[in-house]
Amino acid sequence: MNTSPGSLRDLAPGTIGMVLVGSSVTVSRSLVHAPLFATQAVRYAAATLLLLAFARVARVPVLRPRGREWLWLAGIAATGLVLFNVAVVRGVAHAEPAVIAVAVASVPVLLGLLGPLLEGRRPSRRILVAAVVVVAGAVLVEGTGRTDAAGVAWAALALACEAAFTLLAVPVLRRHGPWGVSVHAVWLGAVMLGVLTLLTGRPASPAAVGPAQWAAVGYLAVMVTAVAFLLWYRTVAAVGAGRAGLLTGVAPLAAAAIGALSGGGMPGLPVWTGLLVVVAGLAGGVRSPQPGPPVRKEPRPRKDTHRPTGAPASP
Repeated sequence: MNTSPGSLRDLAPGTIGMVLVGSSVTVSRSLVHAPLFATQAVRYAAATLLLLAFARVARVPVLRPRGREWLWLAGIAATGLVLFNVAVVRGVAHAEPAVIAVAVASVPVLLGLLGPLLEGRRPSRRILVAAVVVVAGAVLVEGTGRTDAAGVAWAALALACEAAFTLLAVPVLRRHGPWGVSVHAVWLGAVMLGVLTLLTGRPASPAAVGPAQWAAVGYLAVMVTAVAFLLWYRTVAAVGAGRAGLLTGVAPLAAAAIGALSGGGMPGLPVWTGLLVVVAGLAGGVRSPQPGPPVRKEPRPRKDTHRPTGAPASP
């Protein structure tokens, strides 16, 4: 096996995107007491405008969805944006954040299995083994925590939503590309959250959200949504959902590192051990396999094997 420079270039955007996603854990702490649906709706609405502006500058056309594509894109918005945020926020009320993080870190196993199936391929044994290693390392990094039945249910929902964010994009990435999928998923998510804001109560006044909270919303809109989405879907389109899924193990590592830098303390020995395990799993999983020998196909016998000499062959 080898890791070509081209392969590294394809994996780099997704890696950076997962680092940005990991940074959102620390940033989102300032939004715990802010109106959930309202602030998230503002976040995704702002991210939509940014993505459209970026696409215009880059001269990338954003195609209009058609037919079943609306269902795939709406599914990304409903699961990967709306439900995921609800699961994380509600889940930490019943479980320590580490429990939710460990569940989300298990996404590579699901993507390694289901991603290739959606792409019409068999899952790679090497990627599945590497995914298990990455998850084991992420568990060591995040540790385990106290929870109850509701916490386990919210963690399972967060896991399913994080996997759906990638898997539901596979059928539409070929036509829409990273730009189109990002734009449509984000504006659909903003609409859904806006509707939820109206249905669940009176929209909060902008004055009820402090400057630090608006700064957090701005960071999440620009870096964790507009930039990270483009980077992530670019890698998914280039290397496939199964292989890209291994990079989700970077997010909890980034969260642990950024948490330490922001005053959470120096990681202990189990965390460093987990870091080494994750690096080993990523190194084994992201390498490009050597092309195998071509499969020889035996020629099928002709139906007219015993035709008389001189007789015309069948078409």
